[in-house]
Amino acid sequence: MTSSIFERIHHVQLAIPTGSEDLCRRFYCDVLGLLEIEKPEVLARSGGLWLALGMSELHLGVEKEFLPAKKAHPGIQVTDVVALADHLKANGCEIEWDHAIPTLRRFYVFDFVGNRLEFLQPVEQP
Repeated sequence: MTSSIFERIHHVQLAIPTGSEDLCRRFYCDVLGLLEIEKPEVLARSGGLWLALGMSELHLGVEKEFLPAKKAHPGIQVTDVVALADHLKANGCEIEWDHAIPTLRRFYVFDFVGNRLEFLQPVEQP
């Protein structure tokens, strides 16, 4: 198998607790502005929600024995990481900037159920 067979990540799934769909909609749809995608009927019965994320998708799946992802996280590239950080702070979210990689401006934030997300923007090099 060669690496040329792989095109892109179609979706990333994060776990959410039972009954937290509305809370997650408030963070992902209302605060971040992501659009919810209708799940196929056979999968909709299990709860959770799917969200459009650029050319990919973010799936939030119900896990009965939920533990938030405190370290593991999706890294989501954005066009204006500073504006997003300001927007999240204005909506009551705490962000943590990470300057460890000089070619990336990035921060971490936790969603309303405790999952860690990273938002990043490449830094233009002189």
